[in-house]
Amino acid sequence: MSEITKALVRALVSLLHPRMLLLMLWPVAIALVLWLGLAFAFWSEAAAWLQSQFQQSAVIEWAITVWPLTLIATHLAWVLLIMLFIPLVLITAVLIIGVFSMPAMVAHLAERAYPRLEQRSGGSFAGSVWNSIAAVGWLTLLVVLSLPLWLFPPLWPVLPILLFAYLNQRVFRYDALAEHASGWEMETLIRRHRRELFLLGIALALIGMIPILGFFTPVYGGLAFIHYCLARLAQLREEPVATQ
Repeated sequence: MSEITKALVRALVSLLHPRMLLLMLWPVAIALVLWLGLAFAFWSEAAAWLQSQFQQSAVIEWAITVWPLTLIATHLAWVLLIMLFIPLVLITAVLIIGVFSMPAMVAHLAERAYPRLEQRSGGSFAGSVWNSIAAVGWLTLLVVLSLPLWLFPPLWPVLPILLFAYLNQRVFRYDALAEHASGWEMETLIRRHRRELFLLGIALALIGMIPILGFFTPVYGGLAFIHYCLARLAQLREEPVATQ
């Protein structure tokens, strides 16, 4: 069994604890309330602005003349806003969990599954906040750079998975290691296991695509990254070089 599979299985078991089940609810609830409030306040203005931008596009003008594209083209702004709503809720929930919930989750798992793992405090709350800001910044840049690729329908299922995989691993890897790893250990683990961290992010992004269940994957994802990262940290400290 690979370390990724082990982390996913262990995270599922950890998720059944009452404290973790409670954590599944409030970050998503806050994200939902936030974006529902923004949608209620600005939905019509945003839809009108997007529709005015689309009307200046030659592609949209052509689509309006072709049935059944006419119906889609005339309501494209609403369709786009609806498609953006769920990803925005999930991204916000991931950030809330990364900054505010992960310390409690790490303490919970470390006490039960990794009690001998020494805390070397290579990260901090400020570092977590900055890491989340940087993650959103890079995600935004990746979305902008990938805009031409969204014109190709075969890529529609792939692009969201890759983008969410990046966000998952970028946010959770830091917070999973912040309490226990030193700065050197954190850099070493991220550099050495960058590919596996991204693959774990992909696995969680795929789970997140499941209707309804996807709203609760941010906490599951956090638990999976904690298990993976702390297990890898324990392995690193067994190596002679880990004494540096």
